[in-house]
Amino acid sequence: MSGRAEIARQPSTSMRAASPEADPGRDGLLTLRAVCKRFGALPVLTDISLSVARGEVVVVIGPSGSGKSTLLRCVALLEPIQRGSIAIEGTLISRGQDEPGAAVPASAVRQLRHEIGMVFQSFNLFPHLTVLENVMLAPRRVRGLSRQNAETVARTLLDQVGILDKAAEHPARLSGGQQQRAAIARALAMEPRIMLFDEVTSALDPELVGEVLRVMRALAGQGMTMLTVTHEMGFARQVADRVIFMDHGRIVEEAHPDELFTDPRQQRTRDFLARLLEREYGADDRLEPTIAGHRGRQA
Repeated sequence: MSGRAEIARQPSTSMRAASPEADPGRDGLLTLRAVCKRFGALPVLTDISLSVARGEVVVVIGPSGSGKSTLLRCVALLEPIQRGSIAIEGTLISRGQDEPGAAVPASAVRQLRHEIGMVFQSFNLFPHLTVLENVMLAPRRVRGLSRQNAETVARTLLDQVGILDKAAEHPARLSGGQQQRAAIARALAMEPRIMLFDEVTSALDPELVGEVLRVMRALAGQGMTMLTVTHEMGFARQVADRVIFMDHGRIVEEAHPDELFTDPRQQRTRDFLARLLEREYGADDRLEPTIAGHRGRQA
């Protein structure tokens, strides 16, 4: 069992140290260059260039329809791209369909897909399998583990996400938070090098959000590379090395959370954060940290 899957029980409460903006020369693990994605004639992603360093946690925020989930689906090779390229440690995994040159061989895509784990907003657990069987399935079918070894891996991961006692249950008997932790364990069972999280708490009742975020914080604290779409601003401020704000399929701004949440440079970012916080807290002094930078710039 790789140490990458180990999960501490207690969440980290300290802000991750600031890190320089990732680039391919700084131990880059995932690199997107000028990625464009469209559905028919509708552009969804436009010229997305992004690099995520090994061990870095990048959080993507933005309004609904801004292309955040599509970005993750393209990285996970669930959607083709029309232009640009996506690479893992310099190895091409996706080339734009409109780009000149040969497509990435299907055999290479299958191999590299194992390097990427993804957890969706919906849990996508097989309802006819127990939790243990759900986690064991991919290691047995894809990695070729024996049933005994796959069960050992699965039980270890379920224990680490705090639901080993639910191993024999079917998903329908679990709470939403427990199902999402089972989905995280299932993704980790493939020992991915990068984890993608697509608004994994948005379908949960508020009291269940914390148990999932604790698992994600623990993964971040252990150095798991993570690209996360979320509306949990507290999580982004505490855990992220970088926060990216997207709108209309483009990256509008990216910065360390201390900078982006307290003194955003772009007006569009300031407007989004102000509306988000006003919806959560009302128009009171808790909005001051976000709009302070805007007032300072106007002075």
